[in-house]
Amino acid sequence: MPADGIQRSDGDAIAQFRNYVQQTGFPCLAARTATDNDHVHFFVAGSLASSDADEAIVAQARAFAADAGSSKGFHSMALLFPSTPPMDEVAFEQALWARLQALHAMDARTAQWDPSVSDDPSSPKFSFSLGGHAFYVVGLHPASSRRARRFPQAALVLNLHSQFEALRAEGRYERFHDAIAERDVKFSGSANPMLATHGEGLEAPQYSGREVEANNWRCPFHAFTPAN
Repeated sequence: MPADGIQRSDGDAIAQFRNYVQQTGFPCLAARTATDNDHVHFFVAGSLASSDADEAIVAQARAFAADAGSSKGFHSMALLFPSTPPMDEVAFEQALWARLQALHAMDARTAQWDPSVSDDPSSPKFSFSLGGHAFYVVGLHPASSRRARRFPQAALVLNLHSQFEALRAEGRYERFHDAIAERDVKFSGSANPMLATHGEGLEAPQYSGREVEANNWRCPFHAFTPAN
C-alpha cells in the first residue's frame, strides 16, 4: 500500500467524487463547501450490497462525528461503494435501507440513538443515527432520475444533523435551503419534489433520491433498543 494509506483504486473513487461535487452549477452548496475546504471524510467500502465493511463504517462514522462536531463549517462523510452492481432506483433504495439497517444493528450494541431526533422514520423528527449522532443521508448512484444525485458509483453521504440546526439557530437556514433549491432547478431542469425544508415533512423518503409519495411510502427501517 502506498505511504499515504490510500490504494490507487480508492484514490480514483475519491477523485471521481471531488470532480462530481465541483462540476459547474452543482446545487448542493454544503457538499461543495466541504469539498473545497477538505472537510469531507472519505471511506471506500466496496459494494453497497455487502456487509464486509459495516464494522469499519460504524467506527469511521463515530470518529468522524466526534471530530466534525467540534469544528466549524460544513463537514461530510462520503461512503463510496464502487463495486456495487448495476441497480435501478428501486433496487438502490432497497440496498440503501438494508445497509443502514445493518449499520444500525451493529451500532446499537453499544450506542443509543441520538436523543435530539426520532428513531421512527414515519416521524418528521427522524434522522439516522450512528454513535449517538444524527445524520441526514444522501444517496447517490448512476441510475438516479435526478441529475444532482446521478453519480457513476453508489455512494452514501452522511451530513451531521447538528450542522443544519446550527444554521437555523443563526437564522441562515432558509436562505441556504432556497439557494440550493434554485440552483437545483437550473442544474436539473426542474424543482426537486423531494427537497423538504429541514424540520418539515419527512426526511426518510428523501434519502434515496427516488421520487415517492411520502404519505404512501413505507420505510423498511426499524430501530431497536441496544441490549444491556
